[in-house]
Amino acid sequence: MHRFFVEPEQIFPEYVEILGGDVNHIRNVLRMSPGDKISVSDGLGTDYICELEQLDAECVRARVLERKPFDVELSSTLVLYQGLPKGDKMELIVQKAVELGVSRIVPVALKRCVVKLDAKKADAKRRRWQAVAESAAKQSGRSVIPKVDPVMTLEEALEDAEALDVRLIPYECARGMEEARSVLGRIQKGQSAGVFIGPEGGFEKSEVEAAVEAGAHPISLGRRILRTETAGICILSVLMFQLED
Repeated sequence: MHRFFVEPEQIFPEYVEILGGDVNHIRNVLRMSPGDKISVSDGLGTDYICELEQLDAECVRARVLERKPFDVELSSTLVLYQGLPKGDKMELIVQKAVELGVSRIVPVALKRCVVKLDAKKADAKRRRWQAVAESAAKQSGRSVIPKVDPVMTLEEALEDAEALDVRLIPYECARGMEEARSVLGRIQKGQSAGVFIGPEGGFEKSEVEAAVEAGAHPISLGRRILRTETAGICILSVLMFQLED
């Protein structure tokens, strides 16, 4: 069953209205018809099983057949602070992070980032990454669409992370796996955690020092050097496994 997200104000007692790009997707890509069933999420933890009734050019209307709680989210908030990678790697990172249960994704401009975005390009990229996040949320059956924030500096990202219970920074010079296991083992269900991932060239030593001073724990991900698009997926997988109910 195809899954769509709507704003709470698009949900009425007897029907749901679907607007925007999903209208074209339903009518012209999926070629759905009245009578077809869809799943609709309000992004707040409730799922609606609906039957399509009316497919207009600007709006699709679906009759609500069933309402049910739909909670597939982790009890812990996970935030990925991702150093800007080259090319389209960020799209893969966003997609997989959403599948693994991340709550927010924050692109971070670090010293060794090859990509340099002006305000206009950064906004266009963010909108594209947000669309990838929405698509991944639909595919993976999430009940919310994780937000992709505007690009931050490291200083802004560290300040943003102050509200989180735990901050982690995988780093090739960190102490071995026993230390990493100890740090990860202390994270409890319900605690919030932020993960800082460097770009292709890794973190500069001064950036790691700034993160540690701000309360981040350097951890090792093993003796092998992981690509930037692999490192975040690796640590988020570990956290998901540990924090999943």
